[in-house]
Amino acid sequence: MSDGDSGARAAAEREEFAAFFPQIVRDLTEDMLGHPEVGDAVARLKQVLEYNAPGGKCNRGLTVVAAYRRLAGPERQDPESLRCALAVGWCIELFQAFFLVADDIMDSSLTRRGQLCWYKKEGIGLDAINDAFLLESSVYRLLRRYCGQQPFYLHLLELFLQTGYQTELGQTLDLITAPVSKVDLSRFSEQRYKAIVKYKTAFYSFYLPVAAAMYMAGIDGKEEHEDAKAILLEMGEFFQIQDDFLDCYGDPALTGKVGTDIQDNKCSWLVVQCLQRATPQQRQVLEENYGSKEPHKVAKVKELYDALGMQAAFREYEESSYGRLQELIGSHARRLPREIFLDLAQKIYKRQK
Repeated sequence: MSDGDSGARAAAEREEFAAFFPQIVRDLTEDMLGHPEVGDAVARLKQVLEYNAPGGKCNRGLTVVAAYRRLAGPERQDPESLRCALAVGWCIELFQAFFLVADDIMDSSLTRRGQLCWYKKEGIGLDAINDAFLLESSVYRLLRRYCGQQPFYLHLLELFLQTGYQTELGQTLDLITAPVSKVDLSRFSEQRYKAIVKYKTAFYSFYLPVAAAMYMAGIDGKEEHEDAKAILLEMGEFFQIQDDFLDCYGDPALTGKVGTDIQDNKCSWLVVQCLQRATPQQRQVLEENYGSKEPHKVAKVKELYDALGMQAAFREYEESSYGRLQELIGSHARRLPREIFLDLAQKIYKRQK
């Protein structure tokens, strides 16, 4: 297939996915909007859904649909099954929205996807905490609505519950490793960094969408899931390292957000690499300036990143990670179509947003 064909196909899949969102909102709100007791609360849920769920790249949700199409036999490609795949894709997008609404409050972020963070909107504030809970509940209501009668329903339910727990463990590690009030660079080890990334990002962003598609296509063997996990967690690690890089070096016009990892005292890939390379004097510069909101201190950290060649270090890491991923696909994609993993890899390597 030519680049033009695959581009057109990707655009069509994105359009199909986006066009299903109004149906998701109707499923979650329509029957209760005029309810005498909870109608007002459901109107708020509709607002929360429409502001926070769309607007991203939707890669996680799109992955469910694309992987399902590749994995399911022709007998499972009927319109009803594909609607189910679209709904599960949106479940992951709502799951993502739940994490992001909460994460933005914890990080005191200002913008997300090119618009004000939900909690920053006039009249919202910390009520956004409950809005995040509403988004999480919506995931399970949708799963029951679309998959409740399917043989894979319990697998999906357990997958989402387990992934939620793993992601929350990752967020906990992130918060305790880099408390906003106290900068302690001795906590920033590569081992801790990799644990945060694996639990906070890789499970829900990479393993969850493919595993959901596998269960829906009737693939529930432990070995196949372990194989997929080995490949997808490596991909997830790369994705987060790239995200950390873009937080500092990306163009906010492309990424849709202004990076704040330095100000937020984040255990980021850049600072971990910097600590490994720094002289005692350079480490002192980090100690004095990292985790501060003052623009001149942030600038000093960025100068140090430049002096230590962080952009070149990332490019080198990107190449070696891509090579490692190709090897993993070669050795672990035995019973699964390689295209699922290759398609995903193509989306994330060399991205700018």
